[in-house]
Amino acid sequence: MQVILLRDVAAKTPKLFGIPSGIPGLDELFYTAEIEEGEIVRVPLQGLPSASVIHLAGVPDTGKTLMGQQFAITQAARGYNVLFVTVEVPAVFTVQGLKQRCKGLGIEWGKIENAIYLLDLSHQTELKSSVDELTNRLGDIIKEKNIKACVIDSVTGLYEGQEMVARKLVRKLYEVMKDNYQTAIFISQKRSSHEELSSEAAGGYAVSHILDCNIVLAKIIASRTTASLYGASPGEVVRTIRIDGCRMCGHDTRVHILHIDDLGIVKVGKALSEK
Repeated sequence: MQVILLRDVAAKTPKLFGIPSGIPGLDELFYTAEIEEGEIVRVPLQGLPSASVIHLAGVPDTGKTLMGQQFAITQAARGYNVLFVTVEVPAVFTVQGLKQRCKGLGIEWGKIENAIYLLDLSHQTELKSSVDELTNRLGDIIKEKNIKACVIDSVTGLYEGQEMVARKLVRKLYEVMKDNYQTAIFISQKRSSHEELSSEAAGGYAVSHILDCNIVLAKIIASRTTASLYGASPGEVVRTIRIDGCRMCGHDTRVHILHIDDLGIVKVGKALSEK
């Protein structure tokens, strides 16, 4: 067992900074703290915490895949290579979605088509069922293609029907991302029976506990009694977002309204407490 002095580890620790998510309103919800003239000052990170693995969980139709695509496109447009792992949807259809998100974000397809690499697992049953083979493959791709950011859509699809292996699988995926200093988004399918604003997904609490940050998306149908709370009309679909914990930096803990516009672009709105 190796024991390392804190000073020696600190010397190797990478600087924490913000990675633009491509999701308007989200980057401002993360911050760090600095001491200025004896006072603790909150400093906006202006992005997702670098080299963090973000767990994005929600029921269907809450914008999870859209957010993953916006993040991938934004990083590619900034000149960084991105790995997008599509677990359930064949790559050709994933490309359709990416093209639509490009239009919505006003980013030319030519700026990203040579920077996003797709790993299509939709029909690769053997690779999905072998934790070691999959993580080794991911590690090789990250090194060979100089990948800086990853999206897995979804991790739930890798252990569906065998949830007892969820913790081991997610732990191995987490390790390969951290070993390669990746800023990553793991999309997870929440069961509607779980508490709406909790981060529990199909893999149970173990999955959310492993990853660095949990973002929970929810969807409700506004009733006559709740419509005013959300600034909506009765019968209207209301989506929300909440950061359910982040061990890498400070974060806004409030529930915010989540908007999806006509072009499929996800935007984070005001906190419910501000309405």
